[in-house]
Amino acid sequence: PSVLTMVPESTVRRYTIFPHHLEGNTLVVLMKDPRNILAIDDLRMITKRDIMPAVSAEAAITKLIERFYGGTTGVEELAREFEGKRKEEDAVDTSALDDNAVVKLVNSIIREAFLQEASDIHIEPRQSDILVRIRIDGSLREYMRLPKGAGPAIASRVKIMSNLDIAERRLPQDGRVRYRDRSIDLDLRLSTLPTVYGEKIVMRLLRKAADIPEIEQLGFAPDVFQRFEDVISKPYGIFLITGPTGSGKSFTTFSVLKRIATPDKNTTTIEDPVEYEIPGINQTQVNPVAGLTFAKALRSFLRQDPDIIMVGEIRDSETAKIATEAALTGHLVIATLHTNDSAGAVTRLDEMGVELFNISAALVGVLAQRLVRKICEHCKIQVEPDPSVLRRLGLSKEDVRGKTLYKGTGCDKCNGTGYKGRAAIHELMVLDDEIRRAIVEGQSATQIKEIARKGGMKTLREDGIQKAFMGLTTLEEVMARTNE
Repeated sequence: PSVLTMVPESTVRRYTIFPHHLEGNTLVVLMKDPRNILAIDDLRMITKRDIMPAVSAEAAITKLIERFYGGTTGVEELAREFEGKRKEEDAVDTSALDDNAVVKLVNSIIREAFLQEASDIHIEPRQSDILVRIRIDGSLREYMRLPKGAGPAIASRVKIMSNLDIAERRLPQDGRVRYRDRSIDLDLRLSTLPTVYGEKIVMRLLRKAADIPEIEQLGFAPDVFQRFEDVISKPYGIFLITGPTGSGKSFTTFSVLKRIATPDKNTTTIEDPVEYEIPGINQTQVNPVAGLTFAKALRSFLRQDPDIIMVGEIRDSETAKIATEAALTGHLVIATLHTNDSAGAVTRLDEMGVELFNISAALVGVLAQRLVRKICEHCKIQVEPDPSVLRRLGLSKEDVRGKTLYKGTGCDKCNGTGYKGRAAIHELMVLDDEIRRAIVEGQSATQIKEIARKGGMKTLREDGIQKAFMGLTTLEEVMARTNE
């Protein structure tokens, strides 16, 4: 940390560089472009030392700059402010609080969530205080507690940011915020909810469209990837992506769109709400108040000469039927659905009133997925498998012989959890003649699943176990996320 004082913040931000450490008398500096002679000369002048450039990704440098040069958070300031007010709390109107402190506080919470790569921020009023939690890698962690009186001021600040009605405290509201602060540029989706103790606020941090990975980076096993690529390059049919909320469905969907929505295709999406704005495709948001539902939008899409249609979620029979018809009339439809596994999607469509012969004709494939936490690379060690976990996963001693398993011991990089980041596990069912015949005959999901497995499909659990043997995740994590 002592090298930070050698280079002023203005220089660091101007060139997007970061002074990292000293080697003898040489300062090692992280740069996105080590050929930038001007920056190196400037640094040599400022520090009066030799400079050794080291290459780093721009995003990583930005994170370091924000974390170490970020300035004060305003938290201490605010805490003092409230302590003073609390003495005479009954008499004081909370609006008399220093607005500046509240603005700083909200900004610091958002920034810290961004730096820790959190997906959501929860600000919850409790009986005696206000709890701020952030969700990292799928689990919530306490971030800070604030005095009770801060609630209304924070709620108002957040509402002002997203142009919501500050006076309305009795009804839920939702909105969007484009948050910009120095080098952080974020989209937030925001929702307020009246509770017994005040308004609870949840902010979802949305990734930028540029952060959506290519399909190669989604973590498919090599054999599954080949089949996945073949399915999404079909000219028409319906491809379903299924899984519970927060299993990365929309991420996969957009990753697929990024690959297939080429300039020679007309791609239209209907979403609720539009999360990632992607250049080159037409995105529509459902608006039930105005009468624009999934089904209505889908109907009008068919008159818009589309090649690829993306349906945010199939929730009712009308949407399911129109989506299937669209697939039968020569369009490629990509949709998400809430089911537990890939074969269950067939039953779900059937329950929604789509005829079995239509399902078998229209469906080209179903991808079920879950997110498992990845083992932290910094504190990864080899471990012996836990016999009770093996028993519950249905693995014998023979299955794990010669295989290595790992786990994280917990370090400051992963906040002591042993996990950092998440990876997807997949179950891809590609429809062949045998499965189509089974669907038309009205066989159950279990029977369809068996046929698919004979054809080489790996179940979610099998894919997860394979990834645990590869050292990506742990068997406990696979067991927690899948149920066979």
